[in-house]
Amino acid sequence: MQFSEKVVGGAVPSQFIGSVEKGARTQLANGLDQDHIPVLDVLVTLVDGKAHSVDSSDAAFQTAGSLAVKDAAVNGRPALLEPWAAVDITVPDAHVGSVMSDLSGRRARVTGSEPDPSAMVGMERTVVHAEIPEAELVRYATSLRSITAGTGRFSRQFARYDLVPSNMAASLRSPAAD
Repeated sequence: MQFSEKVVGGAVPSQFIGSVEKGARTQLANGLDQDHIPVLDVLVTLVDGKAHSVDSSDAAFQTAGSLAVKDAAVNGRPALLEPWAAVDITVPDAHVGSVMSDLSGRRARVTGSEPDPSAMVGMERTVVHAEIPEAELVRYATSLRSITAGTGRFSRQFARYDLVPSNMAASLRSPAAD
């Protein structure tokens, strides 16, 4: 989380700006609902507030920061992200169709394929390039061995974060949230 403040005219006394930040950080770390999923990559900007000579306290401004984060989440429609990997899958040519079919069932996006230049004559292989959610790779090595009779291999590296489809995000919510 990044925090900035653009308060003008001393509406929030400087000694309480850190309290607002602490309240916002705590709320984001604890999540926005009963699922307690931490919120990442957020810029919080304090733009205004009000202090009272009697009732202003560190705890009151922490609470204000926390409540502001909750309010922003309701009005801002946050999105759930998941990590995606870029994979290179090397398989004998006879198994390319089966691998492509398996990838489509795993929400993968095939980005291309090419002949494996290191394959020997008579043992032609293809390298399939794809992007796939990390969650779909949990048991992929076992599946690939099964599909290719033990002849396929793959490598992966982090590609990016992408939105979780709304139907999957809804299924990830805890039953108590419904």
